[in-house]
Amino acid sequence: MRKAVIVPFLFLTFGLGAKSASLIEIYQLATINDPFIKEALANKEAIIESKPQARSLILPQLSSSATFSDSDVNGQSTFQQKFINPITGDETVLTSNTDFIQESETLQWDITLRQTIFDYGVWMNLRKANKTVAQAEVDYLAAEQDLIIRVASAYFNILAAEDTLEAEQAARQSIEKQLDQAQKRFEVGLIAITDVQEAQAAYDQSIANEIIAKRSLATAKESLRSITDSYPGKLKKPGNDLPLIMPNPQRENDWVDTSLEQNLSLMSAEVGVEIAKSEIKIQRSGHLPTIGVQAARRDTDTDSFRSDSGGALSPADSENVNEGVGIQMTLPLYSGGQVRSRVKQAVARHRASKEKLERVARETTKVARDSYLGVISGIATVKALQQSVMSSATALQATEAGYEVGTRTTVDVLDARRRLFSAQKNLAISKYDYILNILRLKQAAGTLNVQDLEQINGWLM
Repeated sequence: MRKAVIVPFLFLTFGLGAKSASLIEIYQLATINDPFIKEALANKEAIIESKPQARSLILPQLSSSATFSDSDVNGQSTFQQKFINPITGDETVLTSNTDFIQESETLQWDITLRQTIFDYGVWMNLRKANKTVAQAEVDYLAAEQDLIIRVASAYFNILAAEDTLEAEQAARQSIEKQLDQAQKRFEVGLIAITDVQEAQAAYDQSIANEIIAKRSLATAKESLRSITDSYPGKLKKPGNDLPLIMPNPQRENDWVDTSLEQNLSLMSAEVGVEIAKSEIKIQRSGHLPTIGVQAARRDTDTDSFRSDSGGALSPADSENVNEGVGIQMTLPLYSGGQVRSRVKQAVARHRASKEKLERVARETTKVARDSYLGVISGIATVKALQQSVMSSATALQATEAGYEVGTRTTVDVLDARRRLFSAQKNLAISKYDYILNILRLKQAAGTLNVQDLEQINGWLM
């Protein structure tokens, strides 16, 4: 049974290089290994415990204790007696010493029940705990959405880096061939040395560009590894038939309104304002009285006896039971200004929480508008670059044909090839940006979920 669990997990972790890994597979791996989502879950579980802790303060408090003592006393008693001679009237004092041993065993136990009747701060603390737990739930949902964005960004950054590297490698190979042709033509006197030098300079630059592209790809893979704890192999890419879907609804303001109502970060900030407001009430309760009822019972049982040289005395055993019920009221009078200072502190934090809410609201609006425009412009950009690739390919063919007959120079061919490779790379990157803007727009609106990732995963080949 254990192998059935471990083997698929090892295949998912280390088998990504065996075939092309999809976006959803990378995400599933991230949900297991990402430290940020684990941290968010642990924080949520810790904060949830604040609610039963706050509730415990309004429930009965029952406590008990017991004490047992055993004492032995060895001592000496001194007695003096006065005698008066009836004949002479003389007074005589007689002193006698008596040794004694006293032993006693005492068992005492008590039980106390306390119940709060009125404590405004305790009730406000319970309300605050409810809001804190609600905020923790929202924060965790936001962390889950953030994981989707981080995984998708790292995934498509790798694809973009791979496309850039492929374009640079193709450019280098093409320029290398062009350099070889230029050298041969120069040797037979068909072109000038400047054409060879320009081809050589372009080739040297292409080598440098390829090195930079390799470094960028390594960095992108490391970013994804920090999330999944494993290096990715080959990744699936969007196909040529990538659907270009307009946002629904298509009005920008509709998305902004939805974001201001459902954005998780904004909702968390709103709850934060309520939490800060509750804290003010808690601190102000330091000036209010508290009332509680207390019931207690104490039982003391003592077994004791004493013996002396004059003979044993009767045992001195005793048992006492004390029971009582009372109501206690406490009214704070002066605490050195502590309560007043804490109230001022809570008021300042409440003001800060409101400013944070305003800041998050503005950021949410900005992200919603920017992501919406990103999707709209992304669709137009993809379409334009698709046409650019076809035009660049046609232009390259014409330039190469002109070079063969001598009407175009080496520089013309190099420029045409650069334009084609650049258009191909930009087309691929524009697709990734379009997809990421779709996810960011839904995150801003608070509707992003795994189903959105699965839909995009279906667009990959």
